[in-house]
Amino acid sequence: MGAVDLGGAKKSGAGGQSWKRPRVAIRIDMTPMVDIAFLLLIFFMVTTVFRLPTAMDLVLPPDEDTPVEVKVFEEKLMSFYVTNLDSVALQIGNGTPRPVTWMQVRDSLMTRYDRYGDSVTVVARIHPKARYFALVDLVDEFNLAKMTRFSIDRYTTWDDSLLRAAGFVTAGSAGLLTPEEAEADGEAPPSEQL
Repeated sequence: MGAVDLGGAKKSGAGGQSWKRPRVAIRIDMTPMVDIAFLLLIFFMVTTVFRLPTAMDLVLPPDEDTPVEVKVFEEKLMSFYVTNLDSVALQIGNGTPRPVTWMQVRDSLMTRYDRYGDSVTVVARIHPKARYFALVDLVDEFNLAKMTRFSIDRYTTWDDSLLRAAGFVTAGSAGLLTPEEAEADGEAPPSEQL
């Protein structure tokens, strides 16, 4: 089945008794090996478990006509602002936003978590022109710091003017929603949220 003999030994030359070593022509039948290779290929394709894509789980609020009011203590509220230049600002309560680096985000979250536990509420306001990875990095920092209560809010002209007054470089309010437009879209302006 594996090797087939296709001929025998032949005499060499004329007149002499010299025999050449018999040369045997061998033909290898590859059919069984190909069958096994395809069977193994099919077996591993069927039994392999592919890694599912990982996604963030989001808990969205229910669709209701009346907004839900949540009372939050000022010292337990942390607001993170990400500008269009991917710089990060931290505001605690109604205080003035201060610049923080990406490395300080987790430290500030852990400090508040150690002091107040799960009752810390974090709000992230991200400029529409900020990189998407800035949002992902910020949510990752929230998860690493064990923050269970955080919200992602719209970055409005009010937020832009607040950061500009605190000394941040922003792109201006072009293309941003005003607090009135955000309220008409179903959100309360930031001054009424606190």
